[in-house]
Amino acid sequence: MIKKTISIALFLIFSITTFSQIPNGYYSAAEGKTGATLKTALFNIIKTHTVRTYSNLWTDFQTTDKRDDGKVWDMYSSCRLIFVTNQDNGSGGTSECEKYNREHSFPNNWFNGDQASPMYTDLFHLYPTDKKVNNTRSNYVYGVVLTPSYTSSNGCKLGSSDPTTGFSGTVFEPINEYKGDFARSYLYMATCYEDRIAGWASYTTETQAILAGNSFPAYKAWYVTLLLSWCQQDPVSQKEIDRNNAVYSIQGNRNPFIDQPEYAQAIWGTNTAVDKINSLPLVSIYPNPSKGEICVEALNVKVDILTIVSVTGNTIIQTTYNGGKKIVDISKLNPGVYFVIASGKAFKNTTKIVVY
Repeated sequence: MIKKTISIALFLIFSITTFSQIPNGYYSAAEGKTGATLKTALFNIIKTHTVRTYSNLWTDFQTTDKRDDGKVWDMYSSCRLIFVTNQDNGSGGTSECEKYNREHSFPNNWFNGDQASPMYTDLFHLYPTDKKVNNTRSNYVYGVVLTPSYTSSNGCKLGSSDPTTGFSGTVFEPINEYKGDFARSYLYMATCYEDRIAGWASYTTETQAILAGNSFPAYKAWYVTLLLSWCQQDPVSQKEIDRNNAVYSIQGNRNPFIDQPEYAQAIWGTNTAVDKINSLPLVSIYPNPSKGEICVEALNVKVDILTIVSVTGNTIIQTTYNGGKKIVDISKLNPGVYFVIASGKAFKNTTKIVVY
């Protein structure tokens, strides 16, 4: 019995430590910061990491992107490709479900291709995807398709952009389930490579369309709006959490926008272009700035829980919401920036508030 107990304990310890979690104090240097200052603090935390070789990625994917059934977790198709067996060997892949390859979700020619290290092999924007769909996506910008010319087996689309987004060229649209994944990859790229991204804006037609030519906000206003809306529409999933931990075990750095999703709004939410997201008639929070109490009112959406968190992601207040106008006591909060997360079974909205 003792031997069995020890075995179980060792198994649990191994299971817990197989993939590292967020180290204590990992984001302490970012505490209390917002906007460009927060982005730079995160840059200094995550910029140094182990550089992988391009061939390493094939093996890395078997840890970072494996489904429960052992197959490749492909976000571009519904195919159940087999590691190694269906790995791209330079031939085939003209139809879906034949081969998978290494997709730079942030295309490599946007940062000078295979000559650019460590971006070229950074796992936080590299994913195994169906070769056919990957080739169809090419280097097109992620966006919202108005008229599709191609649709993959899981619903990804290529086609002309919805002009209401602020762009009218050809775009590739991932399915809703993974829009947040890719958006958080792009926020990572703007942060981890804060010292380089300003120089990428002139490289291609695509970078000219989305990059602002500076370190902050890094992306043009229309694209910041798109990325933040995708982050809200598709909150962090267990898949992303597990992948973040797996990549950390390999590279030694993390994606802060997976660990602390509120950072996205804390950095870019003050931009004029992003104000449209917070002004959508979903959840009304007032007065803002505030002192003592706030009133929360959900409009045409089902909200169950209200959570107030700090900019570092720590939960300060959590309460239930039963409709109508909810008064929340914030008299014990120190002055500063906080986020009110209104969540339900099929909805999640994050709003920045200022307490004075």
